[in-house]
Amino acid sequence: MKKPTFGWEPLGALATRGGADYLFQLDLELQQRMASLIDDVPSTPLPTILNFRDVGQTINTLQRTHVLREGLIYRSARLDDASSSDRSALTSRYGIKSIIDLRSTNEHLNQAKKRDANAKISASTIVPKSDEKAADVVKIPGIDYHEINLNGGAFAKALLWKLRWSSLTKLVSLMAIGYRNEAISILGTEVMAPKGLIGLGKETLDHSFAELHRVFSVIADAANYPILIHCTQGKDRTGLVVMLLLLLLDVTVEPINADYMASERELESEKEARMKEITAIGLNVEFAGCPKGFVEEMVRHINEKYGNLGGYLNGKVGLDPEVQKKIRTKLRANSVDKISVTVD
Repeated sequence: MKKPTFGWEPLGALATRGGADYLFQLDLELQQRMASLIDDVPSTPLPTILNFRDVGQTINTLQRTHVLREGLIYRSARLDDASSSDRSALTSRYGIKSIIDLRSTNEHLNQAKKRDANAKISASTIVPKSDEKAADVVKIPGIDYHEINLNGGAFAKALLWKLRWSSLTKLVSLMAIGYRNEAISILGTEVMAPKGLIGLGKETLDHSFAELHRVFSVIADAANYPILIHCTQGKDRTGLVVMLLLLLLDVTVEPINADYMASERELESEKEARMKEITAIGLNVEFAGCPKGFVEEMVRHINEKYGNLGGYLNGKVGLDPEVQKKIRTKLRANSVDKISVTVD
């Protein structure tokens, strides 16, 4: 019996066609195949930069063929705790010219506090005017930084309006006097945790059009390469951006999913410390992992709500076909570019 392509045929249809035993066996085989693919994802070569990898090399390894150019797009977790040798390696070994940092003001501020735990935070530092003020200390010479808060703007407003009025009033009051984590924990407990990572991924797709436009504008500029994309864990926001990029490059869902799921393994060493940060803003253990089906759910959401990837990137993100072609020409291994931005 021919097996269906991973991640696309509804399980209900399979159950009626082959019965419960067939469905169980298929699911087991798919899990084993995905586990094998995840094992093939290269681990970080930089001891103090978690979740670091060459996206092109990863996909080529998983697909057993040279489909993407390597050494152009990298992904990782935050760089704040990187050693001087690993920071130097980003430019000397990997030639990184640009970093797309997807974190929020609050995340930058928390890292600034960690770097100087004994310093008293002045009122002007508690509410910085921009991400730049909090991030200056860790910037690596010779690299251009593009700080794009992927979950700011319309995304943040959409979540805030889901709060009860009393909770929204309390959150605004706490933010006004500098209690950022306490304020965000209200949003985390009442809105973000119930939605989970998959729900928040869909919210990002539905509201972060302007931010995604900025991200892909950086990626479309050949002068910016090689590019490193990261957030705090390099898992969900980074994973969503990399997913959209790989779909644009005609990479299939299975290797994209394996690349995303590998982040859970790559972040295991700091899971305990990460849980403290996560619970401090009202979130739960799910937010430290990679939920099964994340990539498939994002693709399904794009198809159902926007028709296809082309409808989403062109119609909502504002990424016209010529810009998409620039990205594909730059990153695909083949020299002949075929424009096809639908998700089949």
